[in-house]
Amino acid sequence: MRMPAAMFLCVSLSLMPLVAQAEEPVDTAQDVIQSQIAAFLNGDAKAAYSFASPAIRGKFPTEDAFFDMVRKGYAPVYRPGNFAFGRSRVEGDMVVQEVLISGPDGKDWTALYQLLKQPDGSYKINGVHMVRTAPGPAI
Repeated sequence: MRMPAAMFLCVSLSLMPLVAQAEEPVDTAQDVIQSQIAAFLNGDAKAAYSFASPAIRGKFPTEDAFFDMVRKGYAPVYRPGNFAFGRSRVEGDMVVQEVLISGPDGKDWTALYQLLKQPDGSYKINGVHMVRTAPGPAI
């Protein structure tokens, strides 16, 4: 049995919003990450802190404490050379986003960001797990 072209088009168009909705949390998460990295690069502790989740703000109750923690413990995030978004996964109200980062020392890292959807609909960064990327073979 063949579906008429008009019916196929109607079914296809009705499914499009589902695809857009599925990508929306990932796009939003990437915007949040990119904005926070820009704030670090610009030395803007207030802006960088604004992207932290309430749980992170509970551990680091001031902008300066948060900024200092990132500066000391997350140098590749604080001062990345280059970065690119890798794989992502959405699980309910959580987005896990892989970010491939070249640190200030030239070493490569993978940062696994966890972002949580907030009651106001925004996404906030709830944690970052850094994994050192093994160097590739010499050519």
